[in-house]
Amino acid sequence: MLPPAVRMRDGREFGTTRRRGRRAGTTSLVVHLNVVDVTDLDVPSREVGVVTGKSVGPAVTRNRVKRRLRHLVADRLDTLPMGTRLVVRALPPSATRSFDDLGRDLDRAIDKATRTGARA
Repeated sequence: MLPPAVRMRDGREFGTTRRRGRRAGTTSLVVHLNVVDVTDLDVPSREVGVVTGKSVGPAVTRNRVKRRLRHLVADRLDTLPMGTRLVVRALPPSATRSFDDLGRDLDRAIDKATRTGARA
């Protein structure tokens, strides 16, 4: 579970991260990663948000995917650079992916996004 202090809740933060962040994706998800200035006192060390649209499935399915992704991201928080804002957007295939497959997809997408100049 993601600690409450790192959960992104403000829609403007989601939008800024999606616009300014580096994007990378797999068949089941897309990540937007934005590293902000850590000297800004209003910015926590890391923030994470998860987005699942209605195309992923009904509410039960969307909520299950969000819970899985939040759990997977929580395990990887320490690997993210300080000052990172990360938005994970689930795509429709994420509804049928296993927990392990989602973890591999998340690792692959974060790795692509953290590489310099990645914009896939």
